[in-house]
Amino acid sequence: MNFAFTEEQNAIREMVARFSKEVLAPRYAQREQEGGIERSVAEQLGEMGLLGGELPEAFGGSGLDCVTSGLIIEEIARGDFNVGYLPLLCSLNGQIIANFAQPELAQEWLPQIIAGRKLVCIALTEPHGGSDAASLRLKAERRGDSYVLNGEKTSISIADQADVAVVFARTGTQQQRASGISAFLVPMNLPGITTTRFKDLGQHAIGRGSIFFDSVEIPASHLLGTEGSGFKQVMQGFDYSRALIGLQCLAIAQQSLDETWEWLTERHAFDQPLSAFQGLTHPLAELQTYVGAARLQCYYSLWLKDNGLPHNSEAAMNKWWAPKLAYDVVHQCLLAHGHTGYDEDFPMAQRLRDVLGLQIGDGTAQIMKNIIVREATKL
Repeated sequence: MNFAFTEEQNAIREMVARFSKEVLAPRYAQREQEGGIERSVAEQLGEMGLLGGELPEAFGGSGLDCVTSGLIIEEIARGDFNVGYLPLLCSLNGQIIANFAQPELAQEWLPQIIAGRKLVCIALTEPHGGSDAASLRLKAERRGDSYVLNGEKTSISIADQADVAVVFARTGTQQQRASGISAFLVPMNLPGITTTRFKDLGQHAIGRGSIFFDSVEIPASHLLGTEGSGFKQVMQGFDYSRALIGLQCLAIAQQSLDETWEWLTERHAFDQPLSAFQGLTHPLAELQTYVGAARLQCYYSLWLKDNGLPHNSEAAMNKWWAPKLAYDVVHQCLLAHGHTGYDEDFPMAQRLRDVLGLQIGDGTAQIMKNIIVREATKL
């Protein structure tokens, strides 16, 4: 067993870490206030090869392994949790497009997405049900050489910033459940598409909202894969993205711990450094242990994917544990900083708000535990 990263991986990590510290971290709070991520940042990520690194070189990817893509997201999220969404969405949607889009369509969109010139979102969730994704109702009706989309998607990350969306719609009957769902690549500037943005607690730089489709016509060539295969496609993709989400969350947990250890060493009370007080340090020591274990679990999932091995259960473990753990870590670090940590000029409060959303999005803890139970009992 080898737990070491390669020399190349460490070089990539150091490069991304410098960029994250110097370029991303200083504007973390500013992006929150502005409610968006600058396109120039997305393009910088693309120029550095940090978007869709594991995607084929024919589309502009770097052909990296999934473990290295995890390292990239981890370091980006250390500087700005929300910017970490861009490589995550590129990897999740990029694999679907690369594997299932017609070659001409993939060639039209993937190089632009990987270069950071176009942003892509995934549109699965609907208003009547989040966890029961197979019950979706947005309708795609075949009319000659086109499909016409009618319905609503909701709780969609970067809904109002995306240039294109991977949209899941019902081409079969409601009774068919998952087997009646298909996927489409839909440009967001088509007539009949409108978006809204929610007033959320956190993640303002990403934003979350609804997408409305009012008789939106798309060419039949924009079908991804075959009719009825959409649900299977997205579920396979989530096994990968859940490990990446785990590392995105753990990145700000570790960053918060690093800052807090330094704070406790430098700050004094009762003629001693705060690090001398076990009431402060022991809870952090426990959390440091949990973060180390959760991080290994995420990289283990990515290693399994790189080696073509099943990782459904491991991915679910990443998704329920890492966001909850990260929230607990940031909360404890905020408290350890006392009144200073509660100040909005300090990053802890924003991190707490931002990471909370991923206890809900991309699969709740309850759904993740159901997956683990299913795999463990072979049901």
